[in-house]
Amino acid sequence: MSEIVLHNYFRSSTSYRVRIALEMKGLDYSYVPHHLRHGEHLEPPYRAVNPQGLVPALIWRDGTLLVQSLAIIEFLDETVPQPPLLPADALGRARVRMLAQMIACDIHPVNNLRVLTSLRTLFGASDEDVANWFRHWVNETFEPLEKILADSRETGTFCHGDTPGLADICLAAQVANNQRFGVDMTPYPIISRIYDACMELPAFVKAAPKNQPDAE
Repeated sequence: MSEIVLHNYFRSSTSYRVRIALEMKGLDYSYVPHHLRHGEHLEPPYRAVNPQGLVPALIWRDGTLLVQSLAIIEFLDETVPQPPLLPADALGRARVRMLAQMIACDIHPVNNLRVLTSLRTLFGASDEDVANWFRHWVNETFEPLEKILADSRETGTFCHGDTPGLADICLAAQVANNQRFGVDMTPYPIISRIYDACMELPAFVKAAPKNQPDAE
């Protein structure tokens, strides 16, 4: 059986999500880095792997290409059921997906590298402008996310109960990204508490950007 291959970048929050899931599932994989700031993901060798030219990209054991971090993580959860990353009940699964997608679909698309780069190249934004843009869109979602977590009896040590799952994976990766842009986490005590709980777990620590072979 062929090995699992993950094409990624140490600082990419979407790559971090998939690394956490792989570690939680206890799956060994080959780590292939692509330096996004050097444009390596846009060069022909990687385009031949993933025509979209984005990371992460997972090559499964049978050679199948999988892209988009949430799709990859749910595939891993279905293929390797233990430990589960989604609750057993339909309402629980919907809630966890809701929390995860608030980050993955509302924050990340407007704050990823190609958008931030376009702000500079197309609109002449300064580094401070870009940082303010990043912080604005984080706060737009973190404010309601904090309230949802605070108001729900389903919130426990983690986003949903006392075991980590898909929502925590997205939350941890986003908070790690926030640190580079100076996002003030003071208004978000529950999000901060959940992040701290995640970072007590070996899978989250091992998958962290600073612990990757291409970390700078």
